[in-house]
Amino acid sequence: MWYAVRGQDLSRIGHYIVTANYLWLGITMVLSVLGYFSRAYRWQMQLTASRYKVPFWNVYHAMMVGYLANIVLPRMGEVIRCSVLRRTSGVPVEVSLGTVITERVIDVLVLLLLLGSIMLLEFNKFWAFLQSLFADKYDSLAANRTTLLALVGIAVLLLVVFGYLLFRNLEKLRQYTLFAKVVGFVKGLLAGVFSVRKLENKGLFLLHTGFTWLVYYLMDYLAFKCFPETYGLDAKAGLAVLTFGAFGMAAPVQGGIGVFHVMVQSTLLVYGISKEAGIAYALVVHGAQTLLVVFMGGISFIASAIKSGKVAKSLASVPLAPLP
Repeated sequence: MWYAVRGQDLSRIGHYIVTANYLWLGITMVLSVLGYFSRAYRWQMQLTASRYKVPFWNVYHAMMVGYLANIVLPRMGEVIRCSVLRRTSGVPVEVSLGTVITERVIDVLVLLLLLGSIMLLEFNKFWAFLQSLFADKYDSLAANRTTLLALVGIAVLLLVVFGYLLFRNLEKLRQYTLFAKVVGFVKGLLAGVFSVRKLENKGLFLLHTGFTWLVYYLMDYLAFKCFPETYGLDAKAGLAVLTFGAFGMAAPVQGGIGVFHVMVQSTLLVYGISKEAGIAYALVVHGAQTLLVVFMGGISFIASAIKSGKVAKSLASVPLAPLP
């Protein structure tokens, strides 16, 4: 986070934050809640396609607990929300995790589509930006190309050897309980991944996907209205902030902290917005969303704990069958 603000006028950043019009930010937070509901309903559709009828609120609370966990444990929220769903609804972790993988793949495809769109619409602005963004990484890869190719070759060789040994000893491995559990886990994972093919209403699924990303876009665009410096930015600028900000949020750090701010600040710099105004915008938008996730995720954590306790009690009340 310090990297994002170092060398800048902190008093100016503070002034932008204090004088912001938070009415628009409130509107974005309402939209965000609707986006969470839509995303939870979409996940429920995937679970239903996997033959698990899960109440909407169980799905929603598990999802929000996962988002809350991501603030502390980078990218672990996906696993944690599946674990919560298992405790509250009995859905195997491997099945729900498979649906989450599919969800993430769809998000990546949408993000790539957005990146392609912004490059077509604003090619002159962002081609130089992308070159400067990845220039150091490209130079580093080029300088270590031989080492990189060697590592890839070793990885492929190890994979081939592993596959050969697995195939050759398959019959022996089937005798072990652990192997059977691993196979069962992989089968459940694949069932969740391919659940999207069995959706009852694929059109509705696509509609919720589009609505969720529309909400993300409106949140970024309407937040421009919070600051005089960004008030006049157009729809294409909103699309650019959404796209590059999403890449920042995907970084393996707690809640995208720091990376998101740098990406958004750099994007706004392309549109002539000062570094101080850009970082103030990123701080306000990210801070509001983080507070919302903490609030809603906290409620969902309590609700899930109560629900899992009730499930545990109901299971404990079931009489055990006598031993033969």
